[in-house]
Amino acid sequence: MERYFLILSISLEAVFTNKFRSVLTALGIIFGVAAVIAMLAIGNGARQEILEQIKLVGLNNIIITPKVTNEGEDAIAEGEDETKLMSKKFSPGLTLRDAENILLTLPTVEKVSPEIVYSTPALRDGKNLTVNLSGVTSDYFSLFNQTLKRGSVFSKQQMEMGAPVCVIGPEVVAKLFPKEDPLGKQLKCGTIWLKVIGVLKGVLLSEKAEEMGVSNYNKNVYVPIKTLLLRYKDRSLVAQSELIGGGSQLINFGGNVIITSSSENGGEGENQLSKIVVQVKESSQLSSTTKAIEQILTRRHMGVDDFEITIPELLLKQEQKTKDIFNIVLGAIAGISLIVGGIGIMNIMLASVMERIREIGVRRAIGATKNDIVFQFLAEATFISITGGLIGILFGVIMAKIITASTDILTIVSFGSILLSFGVAATVGIIFGWLPAKKAAEQDPLESLRHD
Repeated sequence: MERYFLILSISLEAVFTNKFRSVLTALGIIFGVAAVIAMLAIGNGARQEILEQIKLVGLNNIIITPKVTNEGEDAIAEGEDETKLMSKKFSPGLTLRDAENILLTLPTVEKVSPEIVYSTPALRDGKNLTVNLSGVTSDYFSLFNQTLKRGSVFSKQQMEMGAPVCVIGPEVVAKLFPKEDPLGKQLKCGTIWLKVIGVLKGVLLSEKAEEMGVSNYNKNVYVPIKTLLLRYKDRSLVAQSELIGGGSQLINFGGNVIITSSSENGGEGENQLSKIVVQVKESSQLSSTTKAIEQILTRRHMGVDDFEITIPELLLKQEQKTKDIFNIVLGAIAGISLIVGGIGIMNIMLASVMERIREIGVRRAIGATKNDIVFQFLAEATFISITGGLIGILFGVIMAKIITASTDILTIVSFGSILLSFGVAATVGIIFGWLPAKKAAEQDPLESLRHD
């Protein structure tokens, strides 16, 4: 062991004697390792964001939303005759009956949660906040993985009776109940006083989740869906005069009065529901269940294309697949940097061998074996690559932090990525240091001593 420790000390002395050359040799490894760690951190961050988004939109969920049609207006614009216009089919839009029919008809469905959303002012002790008033069932919270910080969700009796109770998000608590516990307190939404029975935990909602129809839980006030229909407004029972005032218009066509809906009333027209969330029992059943739901709704809506079906989990998984491919490409490019760094080590070490031929000859003459020479030069290459790897790890972590701070891209540096990059750096040093070490050991001692 003393022999190897002596050889190792000689190797380290050679490295520190030529500091500038050693630093240049290590740069390739430093940048390569830093790039690998930063790229893997971006990949881990993207994967974490996808997982969080899947939790927010709900596991195995299918979201059905209304799509406003203006067939009457389009027909008039296209100059269609009265008979063709009057033959346009009427659809009741998304209704509670649609949700009930889906649950009763499809054995692959676990839960169905209809939802109605209105924007309304909320009042409490002179404080005012515009909130989204959402009528939901108690299943809604489990469908979207929402947990309560305090209180409880709606009971069966409260659901059936349309009780004036609510569950509120943390932003509502912060604005309207800044210095008191909201549980059991009254909150006025619109013209109705509601009793607070639960408070949701806060969530960080991404733009992607919002695009997929996920509500902003933090700013919502949730009531039983029957409470909203009985005490506020049921769009399926809107009178003709209300339709005209709510974004629809009367068109006199050939002596017949046609009522056409527009998107001015929240983009939902005469739809009773704002959305229907369907939870499927198994992920493998998502596609088949979606097709079945489309057939059911098409039949119930008289063939009118006034609904849209979204499968958030499949969209997110497709996005994850795209990001994984992108990260693999970036990781490969970063890996190439490590290989280039290894080639740099080999070139510098080969040049070092040529410069130190006389030293090799002297060491062989005083008793050093070929294995001793191999170990010496291999130790130099390995020390440079390991040191470069450690510095590269530090730079990689710093780069990941800078990326997050400057671009808002989530990065997660894992122990696995550090271990992988460090292991690759050490392996590169051994592999690319072997050839120069072998070349040094094969030098003829006599020729080496004669070398100037």
